[in-house]
Amino acid sequence: MAIAQPALPKAKVAPWNDPIIRGWFFQIVVIGAVTALTWYLVSNTIENLERQRIATGFAYLGRESGFEIGDTMIPYSPADTYARALFVGILNTLRVSVLGIVLATILGTLIGVGRLSPNWLLNKLCECYVELFRNVPLLLWLFLIYKVISEAFPGPRQAIAALWDTVFLSNRGLYLPVPFAHDVHGWMGVALLVGIAATWAIRRWAKARQAATGQPFPTIKAGLGAIIGLPLLVWLISGAPLDFSVPHLKGFNFEGGTVIQPEFTALLVGLTLYTSAFIAEIVRSGILALHKGQSEAAYSLGLTRGQATRLVLLPQALRVIVPPMTSQYLNITKNSSLAIAIGYPDLVAAVNVTINQTGQAVENVLIIMAAYLTVSLSISLFMNWYNRRIALKER
Repeated sequence: MAIAQPALPKAKVAPWNDPIIRGWFFQIVVIGAVTALTWYLVSNTIENLERQRIATGFAYLGRESGFEIGDTMIPYSPADTYARALFVGILNTLRVSVLGIVLATILGTLIGVGRLSPNWLLNKLCECYVELFRNVPLLLWLFLIYKVISEAFPGPRQAIAALWDTVFLSNRGLYLPVPFAHDVHGWMGVALLVGIAATWAIRRWAKARQAATGQPFPTIKAGLGAIIGLPLLVWLISGAPLDFSVPHLKGFNFEGGTVIQPEFTALLVGLTLYTSAFIAEIVRSGILALHKGQSEAAYSLGLTRGQATRLVLLPQALRVIVPPMTSQYLNITKNSSLAIAIGYPDLVAAVNVTINQTGQAVENVLIIMAAYLTVSLSISLFMNWYNRRIALKER
């Protein structure tokens, strides 16, 4: 029979040598130091502002702004408040950022795959593209693109007309016809959301069906039918209203329709071309990280090079691509602040005008920081969720 050994007494440790006590102590000291520094900076800033008789607080957001914004997604006039002006700037930043992310992802993927092409000419062209855009600052590209756009096209009176004089292109932008506001447009938006939800449900059902029976389902065609067909059906049922506001020359510029301004175009093109060069290298390295047996197995099944890349290599490479791609999406959002250099009215431009008029720089800078922090964290949360979703599940 085994004899139980008595438990050894625990060695006594001095409080300053206990790792738990020492860890808590240093954390409390660091938190206290940070709190004291923050209190000193805030109190000192408030005292200096009061001494200089500069107003503090965010009450100014409810006052009339008094300045115009040339490119807006929602109705805005100088009689609106500073809060609405900043909201217009945020929407402009989001518009160029979202479009830049989508376009840069598509172009960067194509360039990255092209760099792996056995075609020597295509390979070298993609390599030159990457090296050219990665090694020149984005600000210089924005200046160049904006200069080319503003000088390559004629003035409004000599604008290039197309589609039976309903579309005009000049150095002040691309003027397009737009439909007049109608009640059916709201219902078409609801139908679009229903079509997106239906597409998601169809995809889940088709995936479960294929796993159970092995029979594929044309999910893409069905999804496009739902997303496009439902709004179209609502439009037809409501009588198919088709009244357009067509741009026309009046004086020295066009009136009516809508315009895609050169500042927006230059910023979007610059962000897309610049960021796609970095995304191309991420895609290329992600594909090269896969074992060559994956491509060899795909070719042995009779898949073409394009089919092997689209169906075998890229889906597996996503697990390597997504984390660094998140950084590039964040860079697009933050680099959009360079819009002020070419006159695009983003959030930074609206805040600069607000600071000049109100003198409340601290509050406005905090608004910029909060806006970019919110957008960046939202992108990070979504990409982290997607990365977990496509990760390999270990048993």
